[in-house]
Amino acid sequence: MTDETPTQNPPVAAAPPPTVTETGSPSLLEKEDPSPSLHVAAVSVSVTESASTTTAEKDEQTPPPQEPIALEPDSTDKGSGKEELPPTPPPQAMESESEPPAVMEAQKEEAPTAETVVISESESQQPEVATETESLAAVTEKDEEPTAASTSTAQEEVAAVVEEKKAPQNLGSFKEESNKETDLSDFQRKALEELKRLVKEAIDSNLFNSESKSEENPDKEKKQEPKEVSIWGIPLLKDDRSDVILLKFLRARDFKSKDAFVMLKNTIHWRKEFGIDELLDEDLGDDMDKVVFIHGKDREGHPVCYNVYGEFQNKELYQKTFSDEEKRMKFLRWRIQLLEKSIRRLDFSPGGISTIFQVSDLKNSPGPGKKELRLATKQALQVLQDNYPEFVAKQVFINVPWWYLAFYTMISPFMTQRTKSKFVIALPAKSAETLFKYIPPEQVPIQYGGLSVDYCDCNPEFSDDDAATEMTVKPGTKQTVEISIFEKCVLVWEIRVVGWEVSYGAEFVPDAKDSYAVIIQKPTKMTSKDEPVVSQSFKVSELGKVLLTVDNPASIKKKLLYRFKVKPFCN
Repeated sequence: MTDETPTQNPPVAAAPPPTVTETGSPSLLEKEDPSPSLHVAAVSVSVTESASTTTAEKDEQTPPPQEPIALEPDSTDKGSGKEELPPTPPPQAMESESEPPAVMEAQKEEAPTAETVVISESESQQPEVATETESLAAVTEKDEEPTAASTSTAQEEVAAVVEEKKAPQNLGSFKEESNKETDLSDFQRKALEELKRLVKEAIDSNLFNSESKSEENPDKEKKQEPKEVSIWGIPLLKDDRSDVILLKFLRARDFKSKDAFVMLKNTIHWRKEFGIDELLDEDLGDDMDKVVFIHGKDREGHPVCYNVYGEFQNKELYQKTFSDEEKRMKFLRWRIQLLEKSIRRLDFSPGGISTIFQVSDLKNSPGPGKKELRLATKQALQVLQDNYPEFVAKQVFINVPWWYLAFYTMISPFMTQRTKSKFVIALPAKSAETLFKYIPPEQVPIQYGGLSVDYCDCNPEFSDDDAATEMTVKPGTKQTVEISIFEKCVLVWEIRVVGWEVSYGAEFVPDAKDSYAVIIQKPTKMTSKDEPVVSQSFKVSELGKVLLTVDNPASIKKKLLYRFKVKPFCN
């Protein structure tokens, strides 16, 4: 690390209001940062955009983004009670509810807590469907979009546009209903009171605690004292948390009290038969820890569960998990155990977080042709559908292959609008960008484009609580993050461009005219094979600016993430 000779410090000044200049055109343009600004005396940040200094590496130009077609769902369509889920891919951590592409939601910019940041990008942050030219979507829609050009470039452009049309479009983003009693309609309140009455009668008659009526001694059950009944650690008739549990069953049955009661009764009996209480303490091994895991929270505070189906490409793991009924049952018990432990960490108060955000990674996932996988999937989905109602906040599918698009197209007409409104489908090129719409980059695992790492591998300078700034580097442009220093300090930062294939450099430019700039990192071409995140620091002994420059010569936009913190200066 290169240190500068200290110079006399002027009095510390407050950070000026950051502005952004966009120098890619003859005119000068100032923009306001949409994210909240924080006053920081030590540093201020601005971002400048200019034309790339490198010739674009590709002759082809990506076709202009098409505006997705928004289809509004019928607000009166509440489904038939049971929520449908596709029988593939493999079993997940939640109930049957899932959702199609809510790809129209506006992205919120997250600003680091120790800085003021200005983002120069004003373009829409809506995720786009990945433009893979060899997808099934491009093939099946070929007749609708005939290629007029004979050149390879023209064919790829048409295929990209076609696939974007083929991918499922927005059917209205699902919004979780309130569990507060004051927000319920009269009809919903009456249904809740009716269900509570039915539950109380069942508790008083020990209906939940008996497997079946005794034919030999029917009076024996009547003499038993009523026992309190709990589910997921919450008594059914104790406080407002109990109401939240009952509302889940009511919503799963369209607020039909009797149907909801039958579902609740069957769930309680199934939990006893399955041995849920004993399951929580079982040691089922750690073979599946990379297949399904909980990591971080989304922008609304929901815990995020990742389902990595590509792990089953490992033939040994596949056979160990699905080859016979006994192994499939063990996998199901492991999956239910993880789900139960996750649910018990939720907040069932009326204003709390009582659902889980699901991410399903279909990269290298075994296709629907695997018989054992189909059997395991069907079995798991049935259990989740019948016994875990309304636990999915959103269902995001990333790295979606062509076969899933074809499969989804076939089953979509048979799904309710409520089910489809929870789906988000992202092709490989848009997976990271789509995740960032719902999950802050600092909470997204590093393997999915974010900055979060396992605790055993983490950078001690940063944690998941240190917010990152996210921005887009347009094709053929150069972005410079300018961090102005107002006092002696040690500046530490992390920077990442998802997929790289850009040039990155860093330098310190002192304010004093008689001082020289210090090259922290010479502009270097970064590829997808390089380390995904660059972590650096610089001891600032005189006032000046640290410039982090990303040059994108390619014909596609790139997602840039960075965060930094200021540490005390030590001689």
